[in-house]
Amino acid sequence: MAWTLSAAETAFRNEVRDFLSRELTPALRAAGRRCSGIFSDYAEGNGWHRILAQRGWSVPHWPVEHGGTGWTPMQHYLFAAELAAADAPQRAPMGPGMVAPVIIAFGTEAQKRAWLPGIRSGEDYWCQGYSEPQAGSDLASLQCKAVRDHSNGDHYVINGTKIWTTHAQYANRMFCLVRTASGGKPQQGISFLCFDLPTPGITIRPIISISGDHELNQVFFDDVRVPAEGLIGEENQGWTIAKYLLQHERGGAWTPMLRARLRRLYVAADAIADAQEADDMALRLADAECAIDALEATELQSLRAHARGEPPGIRPSMGKVLGSELRQRLTELGVDIAGPYAGVDLPLDDGLQGELQIPEEAVFSMSAYLNDRAASIYAGSNEVQRNIVAAHLLAR
Repeated sequence: MAWTLSAAETAFRNEVRDFLSRELTPALRAAGRRCSGIFSDYAEGNGWHRILAQRGWSVPHWPVEHGGTGWTPMQHYLFAAELAAADAPQRAPMGPGMVAPVIIAFGTEAQKRAWLPGIRSGEDYWCQGYSEPQAGSDLASLQCKAVRDHSNGDHYVINGTKIWTTHAQYANRMFCLVRTASGGKPQQGISFLCFDLPTPGITIRPIISISGDHELNQVFFDDVRVPAEGLIGEENQGWTIAKYLLQHERGGAWTPMLRARLRRLYVAADAIADAQEADDMALRLADAECAIDALEATELQSLRAHARGEPPGIRPSMGKVLGSELRQRLTELGVDIAGPYAGVDLPLDDGLQGELQIPEEAVFSMSAYLNDRAASIYAGSNEVQRNIVAAHLLAR
């Protein structure tokens, strides 16, 4: 979708492009193209984060006093679009985009000093302890328990488990929802804790997804003692904080990533030999591009609303549904383009790939397809998001 940029916005876009041309190595670009998951592996993703931190661009959306850039909403959008177009590795959001806004909004000054600099620099890497085996979309039913203990200092003692904990194997810190009270409404007894990993009593077990990726883990807590100073906000205020965090997890622009993936699919489709199949795929890709254009128009409207200071409302839920389903649609197209090569075992040596003349996007299509089956579930299932949208509209 085309829009008119001001002279200042054009200059900013060119500044970003110049930076990316200098700092994005071929290896980092390859990691960005070949990422089949939600975001890149730790080495590439956090390595790129540290490069951005040196430029002062690792946390542009933060308030300026904490290291943000003070960019306009359009500058943020242009930045995301240029990163995606250049195949930059997608960075893990758990620290910069999820727990950091919570710390800024609800944390004490001491907590901000303790945690924000490490997130900004990339020194600290966070994971999220939300879902449990019996508490996924119904997060209010979580049972991982934390009991306040003053017998040897001021601590919480945690027992229970968390599941689908992305990149816990790399993290040195966790933010976690725990049950600190029972009785009454289940939402009323939840608290939000931050603490260090590893800590005695914590066991991290890998969950290998159907795509073959190790992104996910199950984390077990057995009498784990964590300092009570890691409590964010008030005890039993965690549900309010959790909802605030989820707005950030579901928010953001989907279009830049979708356009980058579509661009690679167009390149892969050039290898289709059969003329009729090529024509059919061209129509399907064009149809997907129209859907991305429509989503982008919605996201740009949200940008203007944000610039006016309007609350996000149901926009994060709408974006989550539309963006995740489009993401799944593109991976389905990737598998169709790949044909028999979608079943090639990964990783495929670059030299062999070139010798067989297999488009890169085709080589990684099946892994992306399998991984993205979860896109409509994580960050709040799309069924739940549709209920949120419907409830909002029906209440008007």
